[in-house]
Amino acid sequence: MSKQKKSTAADAKIARNKRARHDYFIEDTYEAGLQLEGWEVKSLRAGRAQITESYVHVRDGEGWLIGAHISPLNTASTHISPNPTRTRKLLLHRHELDRLIGAVERKGYTLVPLNLHWSRGRAKLDIGLAKGKKQADKRATIKDRDWQRQKARILKHS
Repeated sequence: MSKQKKSTAADAKIARNKRARHDYFIEDTYEAGLQLEGWEVKSLRAGRAQITESYVHVRDGEGWLIGAHISPLNTASTHISPNPTRTRKLLLHRHELDRLIGAVERKGYTLVPLNLHWSRGRAKLDIGLAKGKKQADKRATIKDRDWQRQKARILKHS
């Protein structure tokens, strides 16, 4: 008999939005639950999700994930019609929602999905409270990253 390997933090990631840190300055992060249907959970377990084109919107005092693509499995039930890009409700505490609403409406921040992961058997989404980067900021970030790489190479060879 073989024992099942417990999931670790390394394989708990489902999907990442690498583009978010390139396009935005992330000021703060929040972890939100997702209101999902059964077929979506099965698809997430299979790693069939993509959040690069998605965004978070606050409407009527609630957070919504819009544009996330969760591909249905071929074995999905026949009595449902899965919609891969449906709008999904985010589960946040009231004080977190109030803080996010204030930052978005008054200070001009944007809410960006950063990564989708498992936490204690539940699908969670990290949301970044972000400000948009200008083109020059992006160039400076790339230049700094290249300099850090060169510095590490120089220190490694000396």
